[in-house]
Amino acid sequence: MSASKPDRSRRFPSVVLQRSSYPEYLRIAEILRKETVGGILLLIAASIAIIWANSPFADAYFAIRDLEFGYEPWHLKLSVGVWASDGLLAVFFFLTGLELKREFVAGDLRRISRAIVPVAAAFGGVVVPALIYTLVNLSSPDTLRGWAIPTATDIAFALAVLAVISSHLPGALRVFLLTLAVVDDLIAIAIIAFFYSEDVSLVFLLWMLLPLGLFALLAQRSPKFFGATTRGPWLILLPLGIATWALMHASGVHATVAGVLLGFCVPVLRRTPDGRPALPRPNKPGLAEVLEHRFRPLSTGFAVPVFAFFSAGVSIGGVQGFASALADPVLIGIVLALVLGKPLGIMLTTFIVTKTTKADLDPGLSWWDLFGVGILAGVGFTVSLLVNDLSFGAGSEHDDHAKVAILTASLTAALLSSVVLRSRNKYYRRIDEQEKIDIDNDGIPDVFHDRGD
Repeated sequence: MSASKPDRSRRFPSVVLQRSSYPEYLRIAEILRKETVGGILLLIAASIAIIWANSPFADAYFAIRDLEFGYEPWHLKLSVGVWASDGLLAVFFFLTGLELKREFVAGDLRRISRAIVPVAAAFGGVVVPALIYTLVNLSSPDTLRGWAIPTATDIAFALAVLAVISSHLPGALRVFLLTLAVVDDLIAIAIIAFFYSEDVSLVFLLWMLLPLGLFALLAQRSPKFFGATTRGPWLILLPLGIATWALMHASGVHATVAGVLLGFCVPVLRRTPDGRPALPRPNKPGLAEVLEHRFRPLSTGFAVPVFAFFSAGVSIGGVQGFASALADPVLIGIVLALVLGKPLGIMLTTFIVTKTTKADLDPGLSWWDLFGVGILAGVGFTVSLLVNDLSFGAGSEHDDHAKVAILTASLTAALLSSVVLRSRNKYYRRIDEQEKIDIDNDGIPDVFHDRGD
C-alpha cells in the first residue's frame, strides 16, 4: 500500500494579503520610500497653490496658470495649466505604464492567487464610489459627467499621510495599498481613454502608431544598450516619445494615455548571455526597471508637484463661497464617494473574495487593518484633479467646487485613516521590529525562507 500524499492544504492554507516574495519586498520598499517623498512635495505644492489662490495676489496665480504658449498649427498652443496636466503628467503615466507591466509580467501579480484580491478590491473601490456619486447627482444631469472623479487613489498622497503619522504599516498592507493604487490607475486610464476623449481624429491616431511602433522596436531590440547608457534613452527614445505624445494629443485622445502606451512598450524581462528572457534581479534589472529608476525622480520631484500646483489652486471665496460649494451635488457626491465609497467597495469585494475562495487574511492582520487602508484609499488627488478638469473644464463653477470636494474628502480620509491605523501602531511596530531582527546570515528574513522565496 503506497504512502498517502501529505495534505498541503492543511500546511499552507489559502491566504490573502500575505507577505510578498523577497525580491518584490525589496523593490516595493524602495518605491514606497520615493513615493513618500513625492507625496510630501505634492502636499507642499498644493498648499502653496491654495494659499496663493485665496490671497490678495490671486490674480497673478490665475494669470500664470492661464497663460498660453505653443505652436498652434500642431494644436499645441496650450495654457500653462494644460501643459502641466497633458504634458508633465504624461511622465507620471509613463511610470504608471512601466509599473503596471512590471507587476503583471515579473511581479507578484503575475500569479493569479496574489493578484485576485487587490485587483478585485481596486474594481470595488472604483465601482462603488462611481455609483454613490451617480446616485447623488441623478437629479442633476449636467453634473453626472463627473462620475469618475472619485474613483482614483493617489498613492503618493496616501503614503505621505503614512509618513506623517509614522505608521509602521506591515509590508503586506503596504504592498496591498500600492498594488490597489496601480490597478486603480489602470482603470482610470481606461476611463479617460474611453469616456473623456472627444472628436477623435483617426488620421492623427494612425500617424501616432509610427513613432510608437519605432519606440517599441528599438526598446525591444536593444534593451542592453538603452539600459547601459544614459544618453541613448534621452537622445533616441525621448524624441520618439514626444512625437507619440504630440500626435496622441492632436488625435483628441487624452495625451496622458500616450505615456501609458510607451511604458507598455518597454521590456520588463532581462536577457541572459544566451539570449533567453529571465526575471529581473536586484543586481540585474530589466530595461523597464532601469528607466523607472531614472524617470521617477523627474515625476515625483517635478512633474506631479507642478501639476498639483496648477490644478489645486481654487478660489474658495471665503465662508460664503464654501457654503455655496456645500450645496452643490458635485461636492456632496465626491466627498461621500471618496470617504465612504472607497472603503466600502474595497472591504466588500475583499470579503466576497475571501468567502468564495475560502481564503483567510494573513494571521498577523485583521479586518480592522484592511478598513484603515480602505479609508486611506479615499485619498484621491492627482488623477481625481485631472478627471475633474476633463469633466467640467478648468475655471468653471463645478470644477472649483469639485476641487474643494477632492481636497476636503482627501483630508477627511487622511484624518480618519490616521485614527484607525494609529490605534494599531504599537502592534505594527512590534511586527516591524521582529522583521528587522529575523534576518539570516544571507540578509534574507527567515519568513521568506519559510515560504521558499
